[in-house]
Amino acid sequence: MPQAVPEHVVKKRKAQEAIAADRQATLIKERKENKEARKAMIVRTAKYHKEYKQAAADLVRFRREAKKHGNFFMEPEPKLVLVVRIKGINSVDPKTRKILQLMRLRQINNAVFMKVNSASINMLRLAGEYVTYGPPNLKTVRELIYKRGFASVKKQRMPLTDNKIISEALGEHGITCMEDLIHEIYTVGPKFKECNRFLWPFKMSCAKGGMPKKRLHFIEGGQYGDREELINSLVRKMN
Repeated sequence: MPQAVPEHVVKKRKAQEAIAADRQATLIKERKENKEARKAMIVRTAKYHKEYKQAAADLVRFRREAKKHGNFFMEPEPKLVLVVRIKGINSVDPKTRKILQLMRLRQINNAVFMKVNSASINMLRLAGEYVTYGPPNLKTVRELIYKRGFASVKKQRMPLTDNKIISEALGEHGITCMEDLIHEIYTVGPKFKECNRFLWPFKMSCAKGGMPKKRLHFIEGGQYGDREELINSLVRKMN
């Protein structure tokens, strides 16, 4: 006769089977949700690329029309700047040190995005010779977030290896993936503050070829201050 299976073994088997069934159901549900999320992400990414392309085409058209009619075209004012700290902590006065802390530039070669307004302009003026800045292009924003991007989650530095990290932190604002984050930063959208705070300050490498004449302003052949579109070439040297 077959030996009777103890009751506690039967209960344990049933419990394990129930757990396995729940796990399988959860896995199927997650796969379905991930598939739908990927489809939505692809649609939004295509929409963003179309928007960037249209904006670039409009700018070229406006320039051509102005040149055709013999007028001057006033370039649009930048809404976003990338600020890079180029000098260390030696001989920093307390006021400048505080400004750099407010800008989240606590270390040399740190970089952050900033929205252009009167407050940020004053902070950049007060930071003086410790920073250089300029409006980044789309390629620079994308490369920084993809290559050097880290999230600030509960004051911990976490690598952006999964869209779930973004979705959990910014999902309530409609930001669920890397392309959403890039779009919100580059266009300085309504949720720029939340997205920028979510990004940990970028830790850049030392510039290839060095940075001579740090004591001089950029327009004098030095390094600090506003370097306009040339900030993009600096990022290439430091990325």
